[in-house]
Amino acid sequence: MADHNHDHHGDHSHGDNHHDGGGHDHGTLKSYTIGFLLSVVLTAIPFWLVMHKVLPSKSTTALVILAFAAVQIVVHMVYFLHMNTRSEGGWTMLALIFTVVLVVITLSGSLWVMYHMNANMMPTLQELKAMP
Repeated sequence: MADHNHDHHGDHSHGDNHHDGGGHDHGTLKSYTIGFLLSVVLTAIPFWLVMHKVLPSKSTTALVILAFAAVQIVVHMVYFLHMNTRSEGGWTMLALIFTVVLVVITLSGSLWVMYHMNANMMPTLQELKAMP
């Protein structure tokens, strides 16, 4: 008779909340489907822009593609990696912000150095003609 008095504390984890004991959010079929559809659309639009040469210049097309890529990164982080300000007490978002700041500093610094090295170190056409 003692067998009928089971405590079913573990069964609640399969409900609609989709939280495990650590408070981590798990995706639902709906959230994964939304993320997948957004990813497909955010891939198809830049592909269409390039294949049909919709925008007049290549640099404008490249900037639009980079913008779509940035949006797609956010979609992947929210819908597939489940990153938000609540997960891990906000530490995952803080780590992401720190990483983005480091990447921006590294890329902008590298581009700045390469631009100035090219402008200051490369001889001009007149200097090349004046060489013996």
